[in-house]
Amino acid sequence: MRETGQDPHAWFDGEAGPVVRPYAMTRGRTETGAGHRLDLIALVVPEQAAAEPGLDRNLSPEHLDIVERCLRAPESIAELASGLDLPVGVIRVLVGDLVDDELVYVTRPVPPAELPDVNILREVINGLRAL
Repeated sequence: MRETGQDPHAWFDGEAGPVVRPYAMTRGRTETGAGHRLDLIALVVPEQAAAEPGLDRNLSPEHLDIVERCLRAPESIAELASGLDLPVGVIRVLVGDLVDDELVYVTRPVPPAELPDVNILREVINGLRAL
């Protein structure tokens, strides 16, 4: 083994801290086991079990960070990715794990086709004004 002159335990950048690759956080997975569809704007809401003091400490630090952030206020997948400085794909896998463990649930946005027509709403308002 050749000597490179560098300490193998030294950081490449002192401010970077420990570096964990995304595939290590997800254990190489790119999708959740149950195939949950998690849109960027889907809200992650904690279940009652997540607020109990005996939260499973076998969870990874990233899982715990997600649960703690959502306990303060529900957050979207995009907000979690931004706030935790993790790729969206990693957040999707981690949130999928939490859904499987029944620690959080995800509310999906209403598809545009199911939203009420603006013209109908205007007609209702005009009808109410006419009364």
